[in-house]
Amino acid sequence: MTISISPALTAMATYPFVRLEEARRRLLAEGVAVIDFGKGDPNEPTDPAIRQALVDALPERAPYPLAQGLPELREAVAAWVERRFGVALDPDTEVVPTYGSKEAIFSLAQVLVDPASDKRLVVHGEPAYPVYARGAALAGAKVEALPLRREHGFLPDLDAVPAETWERAAIVWVNYPHNPTGAVAPLELYEQLAELAARYEFAIASDEAYTELWFDEPPPSALEASDRSRVIVFQTLSKRSSMTGYRSGFVAGPPEVVAALKAYRPSVGTAPQEFVQRASVVAWSDERHVEETRARYRAKREVLLPVLAERGWEVVASTATMYLWVAIPTGEPSEAVAARLLEHGLVVSPGTLFGPSGEGYIRFALVPTLEECERAAEILRRAL
Repeated sequence: MTISISPALTAMATYPFVRLEEARRRLLAEGVAVIDFGKGDPNEPTDPAIRQALVDALPERAPYPLAQGLPELREAVAAWVERRFGVALDPDTEVVPTYGSKEAIFSLAQVLVDPASDKRLVVHGEPAYPVYARGAALAGAKVEALPLRREHGFLPDLDAVPAETWERAAIVWVNYPHNPTGAVAPLELYEQLAELAARYEFAIASDEAYTELWFDEPPPSALEASDRSRVIVFQTLSKRSSMTGYRSGFVAGPPEVVAALKAYRPSVGTAPQEFVQRASVVAWSDERHVEETRARYRAKREVLLPVLAERGWEVVASTATMYLWVAIPTGEPSEAVAARLLEHGLVVSPGTLFGPSGEGYIRFALVPTLEECERAAEILRRAL
């Protein structure tokens, strides 16, 4: 007798970054010095004031955290949103702290989608962070990807989407600044989506993990749309404050959605620990360390951009995030290029890890140290 496993799960390929980690470990076992540009897990040190706030908040006994989060954290988040985007949120009804943003992104379809309804479609751009589709599929939703093309600046061509798609949509995901391409969306995209959401009654889910990693102008938020009544924003300290392991983020959205998330979350037990929340208050209240983080990523970009240009490998989009999205000029498949660089000790992500529209590209996550980036530049001169 065998135990059945969810067909939605068994139909999924191994999570892409698990495959990258397996490749990295094989190289290390062979004694190869590895420079890892694969997964977007910052190696930057978390700011000392944030670390100290966590230490100071460590209790003798840590009880279960409340699903709604500490009022001080919700207030710090609302204050940051108002400073950064000029949007006033009610910290009691429009903000809920989350265990990073990934778990909240994954679970949104469970909260909003009725799998028995005709309106159970989750739409997302592609190439994409894989969790939008995976969370939707495991919630019993239907999933449809909108190809994001270079000729459209890696933005969805909303005018090309048939009305029938919008009519079936329950959630439409956007992610700008965009992983993996580093593209930035103008406020006009959010305004157009808000009009469509009002007409067809779907939720706009905006993953904004990278809004603070920019190199030209600070990107807008979907919260800045004239009508944000259907906008749900997902934010995290993982990239902004180099706090991936702390698991701290928030969702901001309409009161009825935030209330539903608060009702859902005790069942899955994913509220951040209270001492992490105390450290998060410090993180959201400080911009100095974020400016320093941007400066470090800018320095790494400036090491790699010249050598890529010298070898004829064009970096496209990539005006924000920690990523370089690099077009392959040789016609080789992205998996083959990634495998070739792996032989030289460089781990990069083939574009196809993010969907079929990623073919023809590789992604560099600028997480190695500046010194490692300088070594990588010399390797790229030989390998490309």
